[in-house]
Amino acid sequence: MSTLVRFSEHAEAARLLEAGLREGPAHAYLFHGPPGVGKRETARAFARALLGTEREFHVDLYELDALGEMIRIDAIRELRRDLHMRPFEADRRVYLIQRAHLLNEDAADALLKDLEEPPSYAVIVLIADDLGPIPETIRSRCQLIPFRRLSERAVRELVDKRAPELADAERAALARVAAGRLDRLEGLLDPAARARREALIEAARAPYLAERFEPADAAAVLVENAAARASEARGVEEARIAELDLSAREAEQRVRRAAHGAEREELLAQLEELATWYRDLVAVAVGAEEAAIHLDRLPELRADASRERIVGAERAAQAVRQLWRELEEFNLAPQLALEALFVRIARELAA
Repeated sequence: MSTLVRFSEHAEAARLLEAGLREGPAHAYLFHGPPGVGKRETARAFARALLGTEREFHVDLYELDALGEMIRIDAIRELRRDLHMRPFEADRRVYLIQRAHLLNEDAADALLKDLEEPPSYAVIVLIADDLGPIPETIRSRCQLIPFRRLSERAVRELVDKRAPELADAERAALARVAAGRLDRLEGLLDPAARARREALIEAARAPYLAERFEPADAAAVLVENAAARASEARGVEEARIAELDLSAREAEQRVRRAAHGAEREELLAQLEELATWYRDLVAVAVGAEEAAIHLDRLPELRADASRERIVGAERAAQAVRQLWRELEEFNLAPQLALEALFVRIARELAA
């Protein structure tokens, strides 16, 4: 396996990048694939290899990320000014553009000019979670480097190394709940995240177990979990940028972006797990326990699952997935949207 990548799922990416190191790099690359699968880590390893250094920070490495909800033209203009400075120590300069799917139209147009005629010493690497927002004019000028979601086996190996003290069923469940994403696994291994997961599962069971179920209370659990995750991300980002020479405005933008992104990701991740809980009720009810995601909660699933609940649980899972898609596409108020969801879940399970 290449030293550039950690997982066999990225074999094609490793082959293409190793060829670039061996035969000379392309002037531009576009790493694309789901979030949390190692694109950023691989891009930095590739940059270090191109620069011939083991240092994480290098004078000839330029890294750009979104401030707020998009990458704006001012950030690309600043990159372009740097792009025409010759290397200081290495033979080339490397530019990493994180979350390139957030380039706005003006920024993408400005970047295109340098992708068409880049300096001979420059290598530009775009890292995107989604190819869809990337204009075809940019895609066609980059060598595409594909990444895929990690296998359950690969994630399970990481869980076994990181948390050998956990019971086997809990490690297996965490590997499945992580859904092939390293960032999600990191969160699940955190004690605070495990406590949030416990609260989420209680909220998932409440519609069919609570004597007097309150949809607003169940919705509040997910909202509070997301807010707690945002607070953690804010603290981490504040510590990370403390020693950087940033203006107060830029520092606050970075912190706000980190908190908002973590809150949104936590909310979507909770909806994914909520849907899998109702899916697991169906799997256990029909005798397919080995297909369950929540292997560490089989006693509760066995107690809750029944053939009478199969149709309601299937519809509940569909309702959760529908809200996940709507939150991805529309700017909904989470508390109200989740209350409506739990009203529907309670109705479906009661039926």
